[in-house]
Amino acid sequence: MSGRHSGRTSQGLRIAALPRTLQLLFRLAPRQLNDEIAFAKIELKRKGIQVGVAAAFLAVALVFLLFLVVGLIVAAIMGLAAVMPAWLAALLVSAAFLLIALIGGLIGMRKFKKAMPLVPEETIRGIKYDVGIAREGSAFNPAVLDPESPEAKAAKAAKAEAAARAKAEKEAKAGEHDKELPHASEPELVRRLNQRRHHLTEVRDDLGEELDAESQARFLLGVAQEKMRQGQVLAVRGKDVAARRLAALSQSAGGSLGNRWKPLTALAAAGTVFLVLVRKLLRTY
Repeated sequence: MSGRHSGRTSQGLRIAALPRTLQLLFRLAPRQLNDEIAFAKIELKRKGIQVGVAAAFLAVALVFLLFLVVGLIVAAIMGLAAVMPAWLAALLVSAAFLLIALIGGLIGMRKFKKAMPLVPEETIRGIKYDVGIAREGSAFNPAVLDPESPEAKAAKAAKAEAAARAKAEKEAKAGEHDKELPHASEPELVRRLNQRRHHLTEVRDDLGEELDAESQARFLLGVAQEKMRQGQVLAVRGKDVAARRLAALSQSAGGSLGNRWKPLTALAAAGTVFLVLVRKLLRTY
């Protein structure tokens, strides 16, 4: 998988790696989403096959249910045949079925005609008119609401052309996506999803550490303590050097003068070293 994370940072301030971590997350998230969608399509296809098999069994059950109805009809005919000829019994049963079908059909057609049209045409036309006025104002032409008008046909053709262009752009983008991320089998998708999920977990943990104020404060405190230890070492060295120089000066100028300036010189040297260390620490941060 491309764009593998280089690992956890061990030196320097962790928050400096935050842009790189966010960039990696933004690159991994779309690929993970694409693989999730592809895996969902495979799963839906598998479930569709299962539903198809279930529908086949239901169709078989329906066929045998029809056979049951036919058997009941035959039984009714044979029962009537006990008191009249068989052909007359079958004719009576068929006539009864025909009468029931005619009555139900006539009632259904009457109800259907009353319900037509099934959509509120005038309300839809009024809404389209209001939308056209809101979008174009006085420039709106109500003739486009009439499906048989030339304006409506021209608008429909323009809309169809725009839809075809949008479809072509969508297919082009899909072709580029398939070229960049070719179709993978289900095991490959599962392996890739698990691998990227593990990678995202590591990146998220790194991001949490980079944004953790307490760990950043501990890191800064450790650096400051290290600088202070280095400063103490330098101060001791400076004190020793100043003491040696003062001893040499006192031997040349006299014991009484050296004893008088020795503490002041040591204090000045220590103060100078401390100021240098503080300045260096401030420049570092």
